[in-house]
Amino acid sequence: MQAINLKKGMVFNQEGKLIRVLKANHHKPGKGNTVMQMDLRDVKSGAVVHKTMRPTEKIDLVELTKKTAQYLYGEGDVYTFMDTDTYEQYEVSKDQLGNDVQYLIPNINVSLEFTDEGKLIGIELPSTVVLTVKETQPGIKGATVAGGGKPATMETGLVVQVPDFINEGEKLVIGTDEGDYKGRADNNAKFN
Repeated sequence: MQAINLKKGMVFNQEGKLIRVLKANHHKPGKGNTVMQMDLRDVKSGAVVHKTMRPTEKIDLVELTKKTAQYLYGEGDVYTFMDTDTYEQYEVSKDQLGNDVQYLIPNINVSLEFTDEGKLIGIELPSTVVLTVKETQPGIKGATVAGGGKPATMETGLVVQVPDFINEGEKLVIGTDEGDYKGRADNNAKFN
């Protein structure tokens, strides 16, 4: 596969190491050829690096097997998930999860990702999650979504820019790709 086809969440093998794509952008400098600018995380060590590759560079994509699992709890730097079919429990380190820990609330369903050798290497989050605002400035009556917005700290510690009318205690739909505000959640909201 060529580097130009890499997308967020994909895993490839580079010099015997499994590397996860956190962000991938095509970049065309003023002069010169297009390059791929990527943020990559070493699956084993958790180290994140910024790398530039030629779009035609060949990469060895790793096929992953996925199992639906439910997040149970986190203790220290270890997070426990339960396979929803077999009830088997799996532990994933904070290093493997990276920033994904900021979207984990008990009972959320995720996909556990395994290599073809059966090694658990991480999770895939749903596209959105519902989180409660823990702390923010008081809401402004009459404010619109188009306003400048304000930071809000969610129950997991994630900080999100939200419209000025949002108050503490509200449940919001947050996109897991960019960590952005999607809207207020209704009382019957479920995860996507």
